[in-house]
Amino acid sequence: MKKTSPAWLFATWFGCGYSPSAPGTVGSLAAILIAWPLARVGFTNWHFLILTLVFLYPAISAASTVAMESGGKDPQVIVVDEVLGQWITLAGAARFDWITLALAFGLFRLFDIWKPFPIKRIEAIPGGAGIVLDDIGAGVYGALVLFLVGWFNR
Repeated sequence: MKKTSPAWLFATWFGCGYSPSAPGTVGSLAAILIAWPLARVGFTNWHFLILTLVFLYPAISAASTVAMESGGKDPQVIVVDEVLGQWITLAGAARFDWITLALAFGLFRLFDIWKPFPIKRIEAIPGGAGIVLDDIGAGVYGALVLFLVGWFNR
């Protein structure tokens, strides 16, 4: 297994997945740290949705490769799924200030860990699809809550 291949670089989100503690949280934080300057230059919730969709297939492919090469069902080093799930959560944001970004981070991590229905079932899909799509599901839950918070705080 060549851990410097493009699949490994992308799946680990350029090394974030190698964090010795809480690699998923580190991947989510990396997504927020990327989102902040993008929002400052004009990215909207629609841009984060499109960005996620653009990276979805490469993420599933990279996650499949790394899972197969490492021999694990969902290796902790794969964090590209957290990045995409975090960006899906941001697609529900009405605005992009530090409070919204912090709330998006917390909501996504909550739903990613809790895995409410049907996320647990999605996680059972084999290969990279299950690895990535369960985090997309957590992101959808986070986006819905973030949208509702924004709706009621106009």
